[in-house]
Amino acid sequence: MTASPAMTAVMAPASGTLPPAPPAPVRTTAAVPVPVQVEALSMAEPVPGFPGHRDYVLVPAEDGGRLFWLQSVAPDGPRFLAVPAAAYFPDYAPSLPGAACSELGLADPREGRLFCLVTVPDGDVAAATANLRAPVVVNPATRQARQVVLLDSAHPIRRSLRR
Repeated sequence: MTASPAMTAVMAPASGTLPPAPPAPVRTTAAVPVPVQVEALSMAEPVPGFPGHRDYVLVPAEDGGRLFWLQSVAPDGPRFLAVPAAAYFPDYAPSLPGAACSELGLADPREGRLFCLVTVPDGDVAAATANLRAPVVVNPATRQARQVVLLDSAHPIRRSLRR
């Protein structure tokens, strides 16, 4: 697929088990092409509800590292707004299932980077919530990822991003 100049992105160097990838198209509304660093991720299991999509890129949505797009590399694939859990919820430390950690190659669950998917109801940013019950866990060394649905109800599905 050939991307328009406004959709071109610069891929971060691949490491671990993923081979180097060519630049991925990044959906943008920018009038002028803006190169951004994106991180390629391979989902160990598809995100629930999106069985045909395992390859994603994590694209910064702003310069501060507090807001990202988790975007399928497929042209018609899904795109999710995501936040690094530590930036918004510093005390968030869910108990990750051992099987999920093994599948991602995490010897210690604390090695994983956690992202929470965000919902913005009717475009109302002030009402945005993060799903703490089903974090996306990323092994930073291999770039393997998985959305882990936690079985306990200690963490809410909708937690306000407002502090």
